[in-house]
Amino acid sequence: MESKNPEDIYLSSVKNALRILKSFSMDEPEKKVSDISTSLGLNKSTVSRTMATLASEGFVYKDPETKKYRLGLSLLSLSSIVNSNMDVYRESYPVLSRLVENLGETAHISVIDKLEVIYLQKVECNHPVRFLTHVGRRNPPHCTSSGKVLLAYGGEEMVDAILEQELKKYTKTTLTDPDKFRAHLRDIRKNGYSTSFEEFHEGVNSLAAPIYDYRGKVVAALSVVGPKQRIQSHKVQGFAKKIMAAAKEVSDRMGYRG
Repeated sequence: MESKNPEDIYLSSVKNALRILKSFSMDEPEKKVSDISTSLGLNKSTVSRTMATLASEGFVYKDPETKKYRLGLSLLSLSSIVNSNMDVYRESYPVLSRLVENLGETAHISVIDKLEVIYLQKVECNHPVRFLTHVGRRNPPHCTSSGKVLLAYGGEEMVDAILEQELKKYTKTTLTDPDKFRAHLRDIRKNGYSTSFEEFHEGVNSLAAPIYDYRGKVVAALSVVGPKQRIQSHKVQGFAKKIMAAAKEVSDRMGYRG
């Protein structure tokens, strides 16, 4: 029988460790070895050894009573390094804070990663819609205002990749027709902002505008989200004007001179 290359075994172990870490989420912050084994299709002994190694380095913590694992503080230190090196994260916070104070709604900064929207920054209002977003959460791009802005300015290849998949219908207002979706993206570029009125979650509306870097490339989106009772259709123009102004300020702080 052919023996396995030690390098292949090492790379497989690293991949398993990364898959395990990525399996934790806000919805599932704690897991048992059996849970991880079932969800990832890994042998229990493999998961157990990997978790023990991760725990020894502080990347996970095992509760001695429940026997469940949760993410450890070593990840927090790494995330702070990433955040400190992301200009958009650093430059956006004071702008988001003022916008939240002005509009009374929660604001976010997000980017596209692997054809999903991922939230980098969040400033909550006093009465937020708590179940929708958190830093690190991934959402679909075709039905969120931030996702649609990033697609509108992200180039045809990205749009084609999204439309190669079936656009999932989350609510009765989710746009799923490819031709209508492309036309919608053209309108977003024309208007300079996007909206999502109950397209992802019933009763929740949002608006977003693009953020440019020093090269003139759209690298992120600034969005505001709230319940439909507060973000109403007759308020869209007023909200959009302030959101675009905030996005421009972040862009200017990023070195944009367009």
